[in-house]
Amino acid sequence: MKKVRILILLIVCAATAHAQLAPQEVLNFFDTNGTIRLETEELNASADTLVTVFHRKDDIVWARLTYRIIDLRYKQNFQLYFPEKHDDPKYKSLFRIILQAVQEGMDIYDAKIQAHEPFPPLFTEEAKIKRRDLAMQNKMCFVAKAADGTDAELDDEESYLLYYDSVQNAMIFNPARYNLYVRNQYKYLIQEVIFFDKHTSRLHRQLIAIAPLQPEYASSTDPMLFLRQSVKFWILYKDLRPYLASNYMIPSQNEVKRVTFDDFFQKRLYTSYLVGETNIYNRMILDYAKDEVTAKKEQTRIETELLNFEQDLWEY
Repeated sequence: MKKVRILILLIVCAATAHAQLAPQEVLNFFDTNGTIRLETEELNASADTLVTVFHRKDDIVWARLTYRIIDLRYKQNFQLYFPEKHDDPKYKSLFRIILQAVQEGMDIYDAKIQAHEPFPPLFTEEAKIKRRDLAMQNKMCFVAKAADGTDAELDDEESYLLYYDSVQNAMIFNPARYNLYVRNQYKYLIQEVIFFDKHTSRLHRQLIAIAPLQPEYASSTDPMLFLRQSVKFWILYKDLRPYLASNYMIPSQNEVKRVTFDDFFQKRLYTSYLVGETNIYNRMILDYAKDEVTAKKEQTRIETELLNFEQDLWEY
């Protein structure tokens, strides 16, 4: 009787192991048309669940906020800029994804340009921009350049990338203006927090918010005010992440390597340069570094401090 029970137990264990090790659906590299499969359906199914790491507040013993600019003219960032077309059937650029998120009701935050306001502003309910007022604020700079290179009329709805239609009660996307606007959308400002978690015993980096920059619309000779005026709005990364996770980037030199925008940011595959960090003076590098040489020295100093902190955590 005992041998029978053991035999039954072995059969049950074998069946369970077989069920756990059952192979997943085998997908053909090519689709039914004979072209490369883009895995769109599989991606949409998996993008519904985003993996996040929970960090206990009591475990964070050190943190520092930094501000960086991602320049899409750098080769490492090309995948964020292309494709330029708004109606590409396979891929979208980062700016097109952001516009889609805003059009569908994603919360965005006002961009303060006053000299003594927090940079960026506090992400509160009061700082959110209402959708009805979104396309009617000049500082949002959803206005595209006219064909002759001059600014379009601000009271003309068709001059905006997005405008509010009271009849449809929705934001309308203007593809014609987008084609004029997007070619100059090559800079983004990001807010990032670097912190040490004693539970995991490692240094983490978390992107908090991202803001598109349009320097050509700024009208100040002061470098810091110029940067502030270039910030059109802020959008929280955690809000934008579902859109980033459900869109593949255009491949770079390898058609097999499929990377989502979320993977690109989470793995820090982009390149960026520092423009500020939290300090007791509450100022950015451009607030006190008035020339390029001084700014580069400050960038090197801060980057070295961050690197030394991480290296000094361990004893070799």
